[in-house]
Amino acid sequence: MIDFELSQRDRNILDQVRQQSLVCRQYARHYDENEHEFPPDVLPEAADFPELAGEMLRREEGDSGLGVLGLLVTMGEHWGDYSVRIRRPKGTALGNAALRASGTPEQREKWRSLTLAMAITEPGCGSDPSQVQTTAVLDEGSDEWVINGEKIFVTAGCRAEGVVLWATLDRSAGRAGIKSFLVEKGTPGFVVSQKEKKLGIRADDTAAYVFNDCRIPRGNLLGGKEEIPKAGSGGFKGVMKTFNMTRPLVAAIGLGMGEAALDFTREHLEDCGVDLGYGGAASGQSAAAEKFQRLEAIYEAAKLTILRAAWLADAGQPNNLESSLCKAKTGAAVREITQGCIEILGPLAISRDHLLEKWFRDVRITDIYEGTGEIQRMIIARTLFGYTRADLS
Repeated sequence: MIDFELSQRDRNILDQVRQQSLVCRQYARHYDENEHEFPPDVLPEAADFPELAGEMLRREEGDSGLGVLGLLVTMGEHWGDYSVRIRRPKGTALGNAALRASGTPEQREKWRSLTLAMAITEPGCGSDPSQVQTTAVLDEGSDEWVINGEKIFVTAGCRAEGVVLWATLDRSAGRAGIKSFLVEKGTPGFVVSQKEKKLGIRADDTAAYVFNDCRIPRGNLLGGKEEIPKAGSGGFKGVMKTFNMTRPLVAAIGLGMGEAALDFTREHLEDCGVDLGYGGAASGQSAAAEKFQRLEAIYEAAKLTILRAAWLADAGQPNNLESSLCKAKTGAAVREITQGCIEILGPLAISRDHLLEKWFRDVRITDIYEGTGEIQRMIIARTLFGYTRADLS
């Protein structure tokens, strides 16, 4: 039976997470304006918290936090603001999730203390990562991989100390030829070529990488399996399973900000004397109250899809379909929630004196990175109806 009941310990952790996230909220506008240009030690009050409650939990649980309580913690952290991510310790970026999912024991031991970005997207390869053009060629004489190519939109690409890079061993092999490689910053031939200017999530840097005859040790192939399968997608499926872990987390990040938008709107409606009329007849509601309650219902529905994916992970069951479902549902939900809150509050909502307009910009990423909403719907269709890639192309 599915049970989302929280223990007293769980509630205490979530209360502490909320307190800490409010500290980060005080500095949200600073990081939005300055685009991560300043180090996180401008958060003096945050220093009073020696360790984020969420990170304590994730270390206790021994994983990335993908579980019911872990995702509730993620929501609570980002209820404060997206800029809570500047408080992340080393070893908590997307590439680290790939390392945990697919790395050998030796690789996990060697690389776990570094912050690892994930580099997939290229100028000619976005939503379909099987079209990766970056190449990795084995130089057997030196026992090194030689990497050549370009990557764009790498989240935390400037801050990261290394990267999990997607490259192809053989373009003619298609998806089966895609492998992941561990590359440390400072390796000759690895250049951070650009830092992006963005609409939202400006507290997190986004970078472009260039690899020009970049040589890395043979052992830096993630998972260590060099062979290219004769049929099927082989290692590509292995690296893609990372997203079954991280898509619910991305959804939880967006929904945390969506909840913050709802709380802000509810407070101002009540201050203005709007009767939200919970439990009353719909015919007696104001238009603002009716619309707000509809947004709350959208929020609750999206939250249940996230918790379902997390519950399956806790139970050790496959959750690939549910990961895509919660990512697709939440990406659309948080767009509608934040836009609806702005429509209800009007000019107050777009003032930079408040954070609602920032949350409206920040949640847009929920439906874009780690697989767009359109891609998630294709995955859902293929899983439910047995469609092939060719059927949906």
